[in-house]
Amino acid sequence: MKSHFILLVAGFLFACSPSTDAGRKMPASSVLQPLTTDTGVSKDEGITMPPSSMPDTLTIAMTGDIMMGTTFPSVMLPANDGKNLFRDVKDLLSGADLAVGNLEGALCDGGQTKKKVSNVSYAFRMPTRFAPLLKEAGYDFLSMANNHANDFGMEGILSTERCLEEQDIRFSGIAGRVRSAVVVRNGVRFGLCAFGHNGYTMQHNDLSLVKEVLDELRQQSDIVVVSFHGGAEGQSYSHLPQGREIFLNEDRGSLRAFAHFCIDNGADVVYGHGPHVVRCAEVYQGRFIVYSLGNFCTPYGISLKGISGYAPVVTIQIANDGRFLQGKIHSFIQQRGIGPRKDEANAVPRQMKMLSDADVPQSMARIDSQGNIVLK
Repeated sequence: MKSHFILLVAGFLFACSPSTDAGRKMPASSVLQPLTTDTGVSKDEGITMPPSSMPDTLTIAMTGDIMMGTTFPSVMLPANDGKNLFRDVKDLLSGADLAVGNLEGALCDGGQTKKKVSNVSYAFRMPTRFAPLLKEAGYDFLSMANNHANDFGMEGILSTERCLEEQDIRFSGIAGRVRSAVVVRNGVRFGLCAFGHNGYTMQHNDLSLVKEVLDELRQQSDIVVVSFHGGAEGQSYSHLPQGREIFLNEDRGSLRAFAHFCIDNGADVVYGHGPHVVRCAEVYQGRFIVYSLGNFCTPYGISLKGISGYAPVVTIQIANDGRFLQGKIHSFIQQRGIGPRKDEANAVPRQMKMLSDADVPQSMARIDSQGNIVLK
């Protein structure tokens, strides 16, 4: 709890906001803290340990990248201050026992980026007043292990952490910050962690670190959920390759091997993001993996043409021992400046079915054209 208090204080003192003294040097202790697990309970639970019995079935809702609009390098924000962004999806997210996603950018109101912005490099800065939209949508945990969390440096990271803490949303993924998190829902302890490919993230290529974190979470929680950011980007990279992916001279991971490693070492659910398109889903050793959930709520700054606009919510039901029971791919497509909207044509499940049939034929589950995920 002491490290959690230090983190909270540091967030208030050095948050990326107009009132922050950007030229002030942070003490070393606030720049890099020991890796810790955030074991704070969720907003509707007053206990850190579950009762002796758990529900037989648990529901988890998963989404991809979230970047609700940016004020850098120019202001591109949705109408009505973003209040309609999650209109079509909030019932699915709020109705799940656990809702997770990937926060693709910093929540801050000022600061400078050291990124060289170009046609292949972007910096995203969401206004801090947008943070409550994430809570209202129903999110319990968001990954910060991605290539935009550090767009505004440590100021942006501290501001993002402060904003999420204020909304009682758990997070992890930045090296030297919060190592993992535990969310308690309905007497169930969900242990969560996130890995990425950037140097400032907890890296999925460091399998010894991955195993350490999983071993810790297995002791602290009932269900373990792993998030990862990796893979090449763009419509040409929808298929999940065998082996390692190199993109823009970066090692983006051997994601099939990573996901299987996580399951083999105690994870119950693994969800991915990073390619900006959806990828396949499989059930491996009785546990669920989805390799990319694509763009989810990115109304500006990211291409939404064609399959880049596919924005699924994947819900799964698992037994209280983590075994996959069934799932559903809910089809949404993004509209520029608006966010994910219901897709009556059901195009997203058909895309994910095609990719899954081709890339993970050995999966213990199959996907039909309506998006139902059932065991074979």
